[in-house]
Amino acid sequence: MHEIVEQLIEGKTMLYPTDTILGIGCSAKNEEAIQKIFEIKNRPSSKSLIILVDSPKMLQDIVEVPELAWDLMDFNEKPITIIYDNPKGLPKSLIAEDNTIAIRLTDDLLCKKIIGRLKGPIVSTSANISGDPSPKVLKEVNSNIINGVDLVLEECKTFEPQHSASTIIKLGLDNQVKVIRE
Repeated sequence: MHEIVEQLIEGKTMLYPTDTILGIGCSAKNEEAIQKIFEIKNRPSSKSLIILVDSPKMLQDIVEVPELAWDLMDFNEKPITIIYDNPKGLPKSLIAEDNTIAIRLTDDLLCKKIIGRLKGPIVSTSANISGDPSPKVLKEVNSNIINGVDLVLEECKTFEPQHSASTIIKLGLDNQVKVIRE
């Protein structure tokens, strides 16, 4: 684990299992690594990325969390990603044009360990070329993705998703809710 975190600090990218599907990630504070993920996925930079946090405190350090967000996280049966207004302390490349950021408070133990030891959020985007279907298991991951990332975590080999991709909800500070993906 120490070696993985050290490499993320150095700006490396990884293929790793999340609480939903296989993801491509890096430190959410490393601009070069974030740009590399856009390149690996062949994803336009106008399409922002999701980040994972390991605790309510880390979430609150990045955004103001409306009360409704806590209820949505508590009562949703599958992982939920919420788009919040006015993030702070993150590279501009992670922030959408409307000054929002998509964040998921992860329950996955591996992700929590990485984030906790990194002492900061990680990028989490599906392990596919932009526009292609999201792979469910390692053998479905495009070889360009596998060859593009710096690390393929051992846990990917035995990963079987418990959920499909997360629900994505946009939640404004005015408590307006818009479902982006179910």
